[in-house]
Amino acid sequence: QVQLVESGGGLVQAGGSLRLSCAASGTSGSIFRLNAMGWYRQAPGEQRELVAAITRDGSTNYADSVKGRFTISRDNAKNTVYLRMNSLKPEDTAVYYCAASYTYGPDYWGQGTQVTVSS
Repeated sequence: QVQLVESGGGLVQAGGSLRLSCAASGTSGSIFRLNAMGWYRQAPGEQRELVAAITRDGSTNYADSVKGRFTISRDNAKNTVYLRMNSLKPEDTAVYYCAASYTYGPDYWGQGTQVTVSS
């Protein structure tokens, strides 16, 4: 079993930046077998959508809406994934969820952290 704990959300003005962190904990075997980790978001009345993901070997994938503004990174030694969000827009306002998967997933979700971008 793996637990994901997010931090770093908050309120920021449009054009500002935030960094989200997600730390994974659990048995060493469970952690080691994790492949992709990433971030999803869900705005009120909307479906949850993939924002960015990164595999253990560093391959990344981004939603078109955040390309060039968001950067995902991962520290395998710390079992932590980060999402650096620059040039934030009001439409980025959502609850951001950390997710982790072994193959196809996600298999685990964090509790979510609110990001609010004011205009």
